[in-house]
Amino acid sequence: MRPGPPSIPPSETEIEPPGVPGLSGLMTLAVGVVVLAALYVGQDVFLPVVLAILLAFVLAPFVEVLRRWRLGRVPSVIIAVLVALGIIVSLGAVIGFQLASLATDLPRYQTTIETKVGSLREGTLGKLPGLLKDFGRRFDRAVAEPPPEQTPASPTQTAPPAPEGSGPLPVEVHEPEPTPIQMVRDVLLPVLEPLATMGIVFVVLVFILMQREDLRDRMIRLFGASDLHRTTAAMDDAARRLSRYFLTQLALNASFGVVAAIGLWLIGVPSPVLWGVFAALMRFVPYIGSFLAALPPVLLAAAVDPGWSMALMTLALFLIGEPLMGHVIEPIVYGQSTGLSPFSVVISAIFWTWLWGPVGLLIATPLTLCLVVLGRHVERLEFLDVLLGDRPALTPAENLYQRMLAGDPDEALESAELLLKERSLTSYYDEVALKGLQLAANDATRGVLTQRQLEQVKDVTRALVQDLGSHDDVEPAPHETEDEPVAPPASEKPANREPAVTQPMPQASNIPEVWRAEGAILCVAGRGPLDEAAAEMLAQLLNKHGLGTRVVPHSAVSRREIFNLDMTDVQMVCISYLEISGTPAHLRYLLRRLRQRAKAPALVGLWPAEDAVLKSETMRATLGANYYVSSLRDAVVQCLKVATGEERLPEPANTPAAEETTAAKRLPLPA
Repeated sequence: MRPGPPSIPPSETEIEPPGVPGLSGLMTLAVGVVVLAALYVGQDVFLPVVLAILLAFVLAPFVEVLRRWRLGRVPSVIIAVLVALGIIVSLGAVIGFQLASLATDLPRYQTTIETKVGSLREGTLGKLPGLLKDFGRRFDRAVAEPPPEQTPASPTQTAPPAPEGSGPLPVEVHEPEPTPIQMVRDVLLPVLEPLATMGIVFVVLVFILMQREDLRDRMIRLFGASDLHRTTAAMDDAARRLSRYFLTQLALNASFGVVAAIGLWLIGVPSPVLWGVFAALMRFVPYIGSFLAALPPVLLAAAVDPGWSMALMTLALFLIGEPLMGHVIEPIVYGQSTGLSPFSVVISAIFWTWLWGPVGLLIATPLTLCLVVLGRHVERLEFLDVLLGDRPALTPAENLYQRMLAGDPDEALESAELLLKERSLTSYYDEVALKGLQLAANDATRGVLTQRQLEQVKDVTRALVQDLGSHDDVEPAPHETEDEPVAPPASEKPANREPAVTQPMPQASNIPEVWRAEGAILCVAGRGPLDEAAAEMLAQLLNKHGLGTRVVPHSAVSRREIFNLDMTDVQMVCISYLEISGTPAHLRYLLRRLRQRAKAPALVGLWPAEDAVLKSETMRATLGANYYVSSLRDAVVQCLKVATGEERLPEPANTPAAEETTAAKRLPLPA
């Protein structure tokens, strides 16, 4: 019998071909290409505008100071722009005089340079090429094969000597004397282009400073912010931080240039002001700018001094000054983070240099920082923050879930201790640990977690809860990173984010002794595979606030085992669910069994806040619990209120008294 065709597994028949990029993706790609082409082709237009924007950030604090002196917007802007123009023109004049002086003195250094080069040739360095060439010849003879037999070469034919007087005639080319118009063109044209660019920059700068608020509102409208009030406050805060950061950066770089100029003047290097300005500008180039700025003065010092002491002192000045400024002074002034990842700084420097040349290299870091700020505050540009910012690509909850899957409790604990410096233990459990467990529970429900991975998640969670048992559940004092230029508003910061219930927790001294006994609050795990881990977190938090607890698995409250469960001293029951879907009939029957064993109030913790049970009043009325919460903090506060008597215990929704009250509410009103 002929065998049939091989069967194809169902999983292979369900494999779909690779998706074709949609219209939205193609439009995004097209827009990106058009923007890059426009930036490259329109360099003469966009570069002055970008320089004006960066200068506006620098001058904005000065304008605000002048406006506080009641000078008005227009006079304040004009004074600030004139001051900036005066500083730039003065620096340009100083640099011009320094370059002219240096060009005049360069021939005097030619003899020193020739002497040093000759001494280097006569010394060991001069013999080094010959030694290397001799070593190469010996090495080739040692490894080469015997040379083949050579045939006698054919005699070469020599050309007859050229007759006398037949050599090339000397030719001299004389250029005509330049006319006055040509002289003016040769002198003025190279100067007119930067002057025109500077003029455009300052004209645009005046309009930006005059209409800052209007430009901000137009940008918010352009990107379609859904919450105008919040976005406006965020953009104002971002502009203020950027202005302070750029002004501080300019002040620090200028200080470094002043120190470098003074040091070079004391050492004796010619034109110290020129090299100080050059060092201040090159510090805007990330990582290597200061060392590039050290190269010209070091070479000049070597040309001026017959010895090497001046060059070595110049090199030491930069080798000591740059690390001191970059690793000691700047972290104190800026804070620990500027908001840019090191990789994005390097890539942005390469990109803007390719796009706009040396000027792009100088403004690469400030311009990239502006893009990151836009990405952090404008929803449509969030990809800029993801690509260029220094915030982790994964959330703390996703990072914790990865550590759970890897079975690494040590890294999970290390990350938790870092986060606990900015938030309380309750906040960490609510914002990180529970969300990480929800990711695992969702994957377990979809069947993508193996049993081994599920056990690893349980083990890591159990170890993490045990290790965090020594941490107190106290809320640290809120603080803002005032020096971080890309810091989001305080409402978005995990360290400052307020929990769902903001009222203070009741004092532990008011808790009766019966609630302090072990097992006073019975923490019951739901029927999910990870609900017991959430119950252990709740029990730990209740213990830290003076309440006695006991954790039982879901199997201990089943129909068969619940009669073996000791509930004599139970004052309250807390049930934890990481995932509950559909009509939760099992929860209703579980609450009924628990009420039959103990007359204690019941609290149900549904940790996914978007669960339908929390949103449906009808569904909650049919279950029969006294309280429903969606965070561990809410659960702790509710338990403390019941224990201290601050809140009157409500009747469950499906008890006779509650049903009578509900029926009375449903009676029709009299006509």
